[in-house]
Parts: sequence; C-alpha cells; structure tokens
Amino acid sequence: MRRTLAVLLAAAAAGLAATAAWLYADLGRLEGDVSAGREAATAARSYAVDMLSYDYRTMDEDLARARSHTTGALAARYARLAATLPRLARQRQEVRQAVVAGAAVESATSEEVRILVFLNTVTSGRETGQDRPTQEVGQNRLRLVMTRENGRWLVSDLSTLLGDTPVLGAP
Repeated sequence: MRRTLAVLLAAAAAGLAATAAWLYADLGRLEGDVSAGREAATAARSYAVDMLSYDYRTMDEDLARARSHTTGALAARYARLAATLPRLARQRQEVRQAVVAGAAVESATSEEVRILVFLNTVTSGRETGQDRPTQEVGQNRLRLVMTRENGRWLVSDLSTLLGDTPVLGAP
C-alpha cells in the first residue's frame, strides 16, 4: 500500500513538473507574442500615417515612402496606386494628412500581428475644373496585418473594418 502510494505521488509530482515546464515554455512564447505586438503596433502607428497621407506636390516621394513599408501583394497594389493617384491629386491640388487617434493589437504571434488603427484625416484641395477650395474631415478604421521580414515589421495587408479599402482594393 505504501509502495503504491509512493508510486502515485511520484507520478503526480512528475506530471506536475512536466506541466509546470510546459507552462513555463508557453509563457516564454506568450511573452514573445506580446513583445511582437508592441513592436508591430509602434510600426503600424507610423506606417498608417505614411500610407494615408500625401501632398500633391510630393506625391512620388510620399508613395515611395508608403510603399517602403509594404510587402507582398500590398506592395503590388501600391505600385498600381502610384500609377493613378498622383495625376488625380495634382489635378485637385489635394493634400491629405492622417493622424492616428488610437491603435490596438487584435492578435499577435512572433511573425504576424494584426493591428486595428483609428485615424482622423483632413483632405484639402480644389474641385476639379473650379477654383473653389474644398476640405473634408474623415475618420478611418483600418486593420493592418504586420509581417516580420528580416527583423523588420512590414504591412502585408491593409483593409477597412468593413472590407477592402476602395483605393487599394484588388483589381
């Protein structure tokens, strides 16, 4: 009886030790995910401003800076955008300034983080064919999918909370 009890206690202790080791290892992974989320959120706050702000006088530089934060299919979508947006923005003498109102991590792993970003935008310019100035104030809600590449966080997807962003949507 004592021997059986000793074996059971030893087995229970071994099971508890294994569980504690597994939990400790998982804690390290979770801490890494939290750290990745913080890093990606910091990058996303900066990138969102670059990706949604532009000035018709500096369109080429603005789009190049925004594209430098992208990867994969989103980089290709930005290349297509660069072929059409500058002409329209110059026609309208458009200036858009985005300001991040808030950002939060939706989900995070060490390689991919989804960030919700809330932005306020002010767009000013001129109506096409008119000399009348215009100004529009807007609020945007984005989901940025951040992917780690070569130690750097890049945006691999950008969408509104309601679907693809019309300007950047797939063709």
